[in-house]
Amino acid sequence: MKYVFGVDIGGTTVKMGLFNDATELIEKWEIPTDKTDSGKKIIPDVCGSIKNKMGEKGISEEDVAGVGAGAPGAVDDKGMMPGGAVNLGWGPLNLKELMEKELPGIKIVAANDANVAAFGEMIAGGGKGYENVVAVTLGTGVGGGIILGGKLLAGSTGAAGEIGHMKVDDEETEKCNCGHAGCLEQYASATGIARLARKRLAKDDKASSLRSAETLDAKAVFDAVKEGDEVATEVAKEFGRYLGKGLATIADVVNPEIFVIGGGVSKAGDVLLEFVEPEFVNTAFPPCKGAKFALAKLGNDAGIYGCAGMVLS
Repeated sequence: MKYVFGVDIGGTTVKMGLFNDATELIEKWEIPTDKTDSGKKIIPDVCGSIKNKMGEKGISEEDVAGVGAGAPGAVDDKGMMPGGAVNLGWGPLNLKELMEKELPGIKIVAANDANVAAFGEMIAGGGKGYENVVAVTLGTGVGGGIILGGKLLAGSTGAAGEIGHMKVDDEETEKCNCGHAGCLEQYASATGIARLARKRLAKDDKASSLRSAETLDAKAVFDAVKEGDEVATEVAKEFGRYLGKGLATIADVVNPEIFVIGGGVSKAGDVLLEFVEPEFVNTAFPPCKGAKFALAKLGNDAGIYGCAGMVLS
């Protein structure tokens, strides 16, 4: 049996997993992300933790099929991060090469964190059983990963799947974090849904439980929807219109079998899909309308599963 390590590098913690060569999780753990000194300690810390685990388990280099790493930035197929990773303090670097120096003799595979999460959902989560998958992460922002024929689509600079920055509204005047305006992220992320709710509440005085919500966030909106709140339902419909149309555009280009929706917003459950699927069907090119929708299943483990799966694929 061979072993594989999956490493999901985040801004607060690095999630790590030890898998067998059937992509079955043996053990998982976390280490803090040390962003001091422009994040120079992160890679040595990660590789040191892998070495420690190998020693603890009696695993030799020959027993390791490889290490997969996901990082929050564009990563090309050679492991280069031309734009670095702002959340980690990194400037441009080659993640694969730096890890190879720390772990000589061990195969290293590197990719964008949202992409590896998508791959994880394909092999062991909501997209299991499919080879043409688009995974969508609705969190503070909107991320995505595209898998075609069982292979991750990275793009020429590793930036494929940045669906949150599709322009979906030409009339928008507020800027997105990326510097443009009218991005899908401004309407379909957790922060975007809260923004839609604030704007709707300011429109008139219509009664709504959202007006007294302790925290006006995406959870409050969908909790109110489940209670039949009309204003919240209007907000959810607007969210669904933007996301449904955005996913229809993606479907017209890559024709997936299934969309897997994850991230914090997906915790609302199936009610979320009730607002997205109809708009998708109304908008998508007829041969693409049959794409299925499912909720992600792996949660925060999707990244480590995807990283391990990349090595074995």
